Amino acid sequence: ETAACTRARLSGGPPLVPSSLVSTPHTDPGTAAAAPLSHLSTRLTVVSDGYCGRILRAPTHGTRKDGHHEFRLRVEGDPETYQPASTYRVVLLATSPAYFRGFTLIALKEGREGTTDDDYAGQFQIIDEDDTQFMTNCAPAVTESTPRRRTRIQVFWTAPPTGTGCVILKASIVQKKVIYFQDEGSLTIRLCEKERVFGEATETPAMECCACGTAKYRLTFYGNWSEKVHPKDYPRRANHWSALIGASHSRGYVLWEYGGYASEGVRQVAEFGSPIKMEEEIRQKVGSTSDGASAGSLRAAPSAEFSVDRTRHLMSFLTMLGPSPDWNVGLSGEDLCTKECGWVQRLVTELIPWDAGTDSGVTYESPNKPTIPQEKIRPLTSLDHPQSPFYDPEGGAINPVAKVVVERIARKGEQCNVVPDTIDDIVADIGQEEKEEDDTPETCIYSGWSPWSACSSATCDKGRRMRQRMLKAQLDLSMPCPHTQDFQPCMGPGCSMEEPSTCMMSEWISWSACSVSCGMGMRSRERYVKQYPEDGSLCQLNTEETEKCVVNDECYTIPCMLSPWSDWSECSVTCGRGMRTRQRMLKSDPAECNEELEQTEKCMLPECPVDCMLSEWSEWSECNKSCGKGHTIRTRMLKLEPQFGGSACPETIQRKKCKIRKCGKKSKETRGHRMLLSFVPTGCRMQPWTIWTDCTKQCGGGIQERFMAVKKRAKGPQMSGCKDRKEIRACNVHPC
Repeated sequence: ETAACTRARLSGGPPLVPSSLVSTPHTDPGTAAAAPLSHLSTRLTVVSDGYCGRILRAPTHGTRKDGHHEFRLRVEGDPETYQPASTYRVVLLATSPAYFRGFTLIALKEGREGTTDDDYAGQFQIIDEDDTQFMTNCAPAVTESTPRRRTRIQVFWTAPPTGTGCVILKASIVQKKVIYFQDEGSLTIRLCEKERVFGEATETPAMECCACGTAKYRLTFYGNWSEKVHPKDYPRRANHWSALIGASHSRGYVLWEYGGYASEGVRQVAEFGSPIKMEEEIRQKVGSTSDGASAGSLRAAPSAEFSVDRTRHLMSFLTMLGPSPDWNVGLSGEDLCTKECGWVQRLVTELIPWDAGTDSGVTYESPNKPTIPQEKIRPLTSLDHPQSPFYDPEGGAINPVAKVVVERIARKGEQCNVVPDTIDDIVADIGQEEKEEDDTPETCIYSGWSPWSACSSATCDKGRRMRQRMLKAQLDLSMPCPHTQDFQPCMGPGCSMEEPSTCMMSEWISWSACSVSCGMGMRSRERYVKQYPEDGSLCQLNTEETEKCVVNDECYTIPCMLSPWSDWSECSVTCGRGMRTRQRMLKSDPAECNEELEQTEKCMLPECPVDCMLSEWSEWSECNKSCGKGHTIRTRMLKLEPQFGGSACPETIQRKKCKIRKCGKKSKETRGHRMLLSFVPTGCRMQPWTIWTDCTKQCGGGIQERFMAVKKRAKGPQMSGCKDRKEIRACNVHPC
């Protein structure tokens, strides 16, 4: 666990199983340190994909390539690069007279298959909920709200953060037929991150890994490079994987990465399969390294163990595909620390070959041809060169050549994961402890187990494979030392120990319209693969049927001639949501033509300014004095705050002077110990003033009142002025 890197010779293995990451990784920075991949045995558990992975792995035959040129996916402005964290308008449209009823739109990191949350790039934003919504079973994808005839939809897409690399935007179309996701063509857009100009600000560094203790992992490599899966120009002699070399490390160290340049160590692995220089480079960065596991046979799945901690929580490795110019597979900077401060439980990744950018050969056995100047590391595609063994004129995806399984087998030290351990976590740790405890006597000293041998069966008949260990010392001759050999059941390459499950198919969709308006034509119907077999195999059942159809015995046609659609009109509003329209002209007899001549769609502009809105002024209050000089006030209420740059609110309270009459004699209040000048008729006895009421508003101008009631009213005509009194004053006039 203290070594810095490990080598193990790689080999072929069982077919690839699409699967997913059980725990979501969390990326964190660190220092330039690395730890080793060391020797280990093999174990494979199938983990099935989610719905996202299944829709992206739709069958490549049938209508996958039919008619997609009638449709186009477009990023407004047609940029070739994206600015990290910037927002773009993405439009999916149909060319007249085509239309579509449904669609799916998705954004993936280049080279990813959509089987884990980390495969998706950026974030979509819905513009019109009547047209679009997020897919229920695949949250990163956008689909139609209701299936209906349409020629255009639009959404916003916010680009991912710096360091994501290239992104693939893909769309699928549902018309009368289904047009599946394309790897190339008008329904696919490839955008790469805009290179940062020197002096520009960099993104905020990621948080450090918060996991505690250490975790031990087993990495198992399964080769799937075979003549059956990759038949074109398959080299029948000398085909091999080079020694596997890798390390666990911090974010400060990069073994290799897409978009970067290969080091001399990577070049020597890529071109010659030699790990010596690579080991030296790791040793220089880390300070120490050690030898790895011994070579395995061509049918054994080589494996290795390595440990990670809070500082060294990333893992990278590579191995050469031989013979080849400079082609490799591997993982780069795979983060095993989760955002919940725990350690990833299981990771399964299919691997496609990548080009190191150091040799320009295009076939397995091309002569050496150094690439000058050196190019960046990039994944191979099916359109690189017609002579390439992976070439496909239709631009389909390259079949993976290998798979890697990384399993957590032990944890040490105090753990601090936020999410409580599951039963699987506990069982995995206990299982490892029980596996390490066997009935070997303490008086027997053994070497470590060798790698598993080749399977005794090269076919799908059951065989077995063996591993051995040496007895180094027997301290007690009276105590036997057993178990120097271990056996395990196995099958040949491409076979599974378990019975594969069957395909689950949908019901047939209704027949399409006949391909002709009269005479004999063709019609078709389709169905979908609802669930793929758990063993990763392809469904062999047909997804499309065609048959002949006859329309009318006597053929005659009345053409429906239409002009092209006009440009969209300006939005009906200058701000906010509005409508826009476009038209086309009918150039033939309208009697038999039912095509629409005008289309309308919603449009959205920046929000409109909203001015402050106030109520009407209240009536003027009574004068706050019953005699002499006083004041009266009036107020109005705030009904709507200003928004989006609207005009500010004017005053909400006004005051003006008032004078009732001159004051007469002075009457002394019985409470409050203060004098009040007011006219009180002789013989009219008053109660003292009440205390002021609470202010009617906390801010922006309110009012307070107090009252004086008649205590005793004398008789006589002069007593008409003997009545209850009220005073009003302004309060809390400060702005809100």
